Amino acid sequence: MKVQQNEKPKDQEWVYYPEFEKKLYDKSAKFPQAKPITFGPKFHWFSYYDKFQTDPADKFALGMEVDFDDRSPTENDVIKIGMVDLGDNNKWIELGQTRSWCWQQGCMLQWRPGSSNEIMWNDRINDKFVCHILDVFTREKKTVEHPIYHVHPDGKSALSLDFSRLQILRPGYGYPGVRCRNADQLRPKDTGISLIDIERGREKLLFSVADIANIDYPDCVSDDDIHYFNAPAWNPSGSRFLFLHRWRSKSGRFPDFRTRMFTAATDGSDLRLVTDKPYISHFTWRDDNHIAMWREDGYQLYKDDGAGREEKILDATNGHLSFIGNSDWMIADTYVDKNNFQNLYLCNLKTQSVIPLGHFKTYGFLTGELRCDLHPRLTRDHKKIIIDSTHNNDGRQMYIIDISDIID
Repeated sequence: MKVQQNEKPKDQEWVYYPEFEKKLYDKSAKFPQAKPITFGPKFHWFSYYDKFQTDPADKFALGMEVDFDDRSPTENDVIKIGMVDLGDNNKWIELGQTRSWCWQQGCMLQWRPGSSNEIMWNDRINDKFVCHILDVFTREKKTVEHPIYHVHPDGKSALSLDFSRLQILRPGYGYPGVRCRNADQLRPKDTGISLIDIERGREKLLFSVADIANIDYPDCVSDDDIHYFNAPAWNPSGSRFLFLHRWRSKSGRFPDFRTRMFTAATDGSDLRLVTDKPYISHFTWRDDNHIAMWREDGYQLYKDDGAGREEKILDATNGHLSFIGNSDWMIADTYVDKNNFQNLYLCNLKTQSVIPLGHFKTYGFLTGELRCDLHPRLTRDHKKIIIDSTHNNDGRQMYIIDISDIID
């Protein structure tokens, strides 16, 4: 059973599941310790949950450092890039800086897939977004003349999109500082999902916003809907990727954005509609052929076959989900609940057992674009979770939680 609460915006939790909440607030639950790995007075975070934060040996954890957290970033705000040495008393090691970042997804900072020594992040040089690749040990750095969004599992290519357009249409996810050349266009033909050859520094437009917006969709008003892309993501093998096609109403005939999800082959061919149901939130590939996502009716599983059939896998509130390898275990968080807590939990999808891992107090001024979601990320050995949180009265910081005793 779910209960609808309509007073909150859709970027926060607005659907409650009483039975699920009973499990989250189980009075007999014993929470593992959330140990801080960064400390004030400056603020530290990593952001999104869909990339490698730790190196293959889980010795270093990447993060960003900033001296404010109560306003939107401007094009002049520079933040530090660094890593925490988890084996040396959580020592902070500064590695670089960036002028291209946002609160929800940072600067796409991550360990390069397939590498034990290289990290990647987006930056801005003059009026152009770029991506840096740094060897953290030799400090050798090279720059790719294009920004990245999601890196292929082989580390040699990446999906990208128009961060300037995203900044206008979905603040908190794009970057300021570069003029959006198509801001007044409803369905631009010159921007879309691109494939970046990281080795050669080349960009190939796979399809434009217009290409996808011109495919019929529910309640279309061609002279009122303004379209954009968000959240492209490779499947585990890198054989296909998904992306969100979103649109807003210029006239305000509906209050928020609408969404549909597509998948495509590596070269942009074999386009498949996953779902066009109006509100899709967080998602992840379950395996090469299935996508798990949260919609208004809990967590659903879709097969990537274009049939649009969904299978309910969990009645739970909206959050950021990841699977622990090929097991039945899923980790997720929740948005702020009616008790003013964000919640972290494990769930065994086979048995439907929910194991709460903690309740994390939030502070009222960090809402909307500024909010600090937990964004739980697994370490490479799948034995620990790292989160961003403000619960410890030390501002936005990172914490590590050992779950090995629970899932072994």
